[in-house]
Amino acid sequence: MSEAALDWISARSEIVRNALSIGFAVAMYGLSFGALGTTTGFTIAQTMALSLLMFTGASQFTLVSTIASGGTAITAVLASWLMGTRNTAYSMRMTPILQARGPERFVAVQLTIDESTAMGLAQDETAFQGRASRLAFWATGLSVYILWNTSTYIGAVSVSAIGDPKAFGLDAAIAAGLFALVWPQIKSRLELSVALGGALVALCLTPIVPPGIPVLAAATVAIIIGWVTTRNDA
Repeated sequence: MSEAALDWISARSEIVRNALSIGFAVAMYGLSFGALGTTTGFTIAQTMALSLLMFTGASQFTLVSTIASGGTAITAVLASWLMGTRNTAYSMRMTPILQARGPERFVAVQLTIDESTAMGLAQDETAFQGRASRLAFWATGLSVYILWNTSTYIGAVSVSAIGDPKAFGLDAAIAAGLFALVWPQIKSRLELSVALGGALVALCLTPIVPPGIPVLAAATVAIIIGWVTTRNDA
């Protein structure tokens, strides 16, 4: 076996191990989402549909938290959509790397999340003729998708068996779950400032506007700051 082939086997094994470790780590959030979805009033089937079809943690937690706070379905959908707009940028960046064709493109879109994109871009795009980046994306995306949805189901079923989740204070865990999901993504002063600014806007608006609107306003603040920052960098 050639040296190049041995190098690829070694690199492939490391990528798959990392992808699986990420999947198991993210599954903890899936467990929380399953529990919180049922706590909010969603059925197990509805909670699973959100994870299987929406499959973007921040958007899922945003939708659930908006509904839980009394927001309308429209505000919940809009807020979760705003949280998921970043995936569009991810898709644009990954498209030339993945070179997906036909039905494979629809699967790639579904698996384009923070973790799969980060893993794909962390590899040398020219290494092994691009196979490293593609494998990292697909392995991570599939690992997270399978383990996230499995843990969502376990969380939803477990809480449903309790009877009244609110009696255990689990309804108060929604905000904690969303915070735990977002906090690891804050890695710079700008991101911290945006997060605090959005939280301040939401806090100020909560007493005076209908439920759901503060979330939309906070997300809008983040989008505007991101747009301005991108223009300045350009």
